[in-house]
Amino acid sequence: MQRRYVTVDVFTDRAFGGNPLAVVLDAGGLSTAQMQAIATEFNYAETTFVLPPRDGANDAQVRIFTPKQEVPFAGHPNVGTAFVLATQAKKPPARFRFEEGAGLVPVEILQEAGRVVGAELTAPQALSKPTQLSAEQAAGCGSLSAADIRTDRHPPQVVSVGMPFLVAELNSRDALRRARPDAAAFARTLPCDGAFAVYFYTSDVPPAEQPLELQARMFFPGSSGLIEDPATGSATVAAAAMLADLAGERDGELKLRIGQGVDMGRPSLLLTRIVKANGGIVSAHVGGGCVPMMEGTFTLAGEG
Repeated sequence: MQRRYVTVDVFTDRAFGGNPLAVVLDAGGLSTAQMQAIATEFNYAETTFVLPPRDGANDAQVRIFTPKQEVPFAGHPNVGTAFVLATQAKKPPARFRFEEGAGLVPVEILQEAGRVVGAELTAPQALSKPTQLSAEQAAGCGSLSAADIRTDRHPPQVVSVGMPFLVAELNSRDALRRARPDAAAFARTLPCDGAFAVYFYTSDVPPAEQPLELQARMFFPGSSGLIEDPATGSATVAAAAMLADLAGERDGELKLRIGQGVDMGRPSLLLTRIVKANGGIVSAHVGGGCVPMMEGTFTLAGEG
């Protein structure tokens, strides 16, 4: 049988920006091994497979694969998959509810002048902060010195709202620009409490990059060694939730505009929104724009 796919650039408003995603729309009947092989063939950071929901109250089961493994939750795959499904629909819905390994993921559809332009997800899990690491450990993962790590707001910290990451704040935009993944330091430090990637960010945003509040980079083990991700929704929303948890506000909505991918030539814009009540986090959200890129079909050997 022919299976349809669509590729889309996520967290951007222009082609060849943001983070590319492949969405396989007709995934019924595929085995886990076949899904993994297809994801490896696409070789994007992630590929999603859309399946009928287990619970009829939800819209779809979405399985997410990197070129190496299946993951329980990720940011740009949810945003991009919801965008693709909305643009395929005769009448775009206001929201989707996706069943995933980490839990139920609600995704709101963003429209402008009646046109679908993107999506915003709600993180499936409450904020967890299982482990703190030293400045030296975090710095080593990025070929930086401990002096480049800012620790007055928080130490390097493993955080998660569905997928764990090591998050570290840097003192300067220059340090963020200089960051390069170091394989030996990664091997010494990660994985840690399920975190296999490191997310560096800084609030030292030069005027040319404003009105961003933060600029970020994320490094992880890919199919060809340690590589950089241009837009990481799951890490971004976890970092935003951690910062909101540290903030003095007890109630309200805390928003951040976060850039990523700039230093690798794929500029991305991620919009976070954290809702607090009585000093606690009620919900954590990240969204952004999407641009459709390619679509087509494929047939696996042995299928009719």
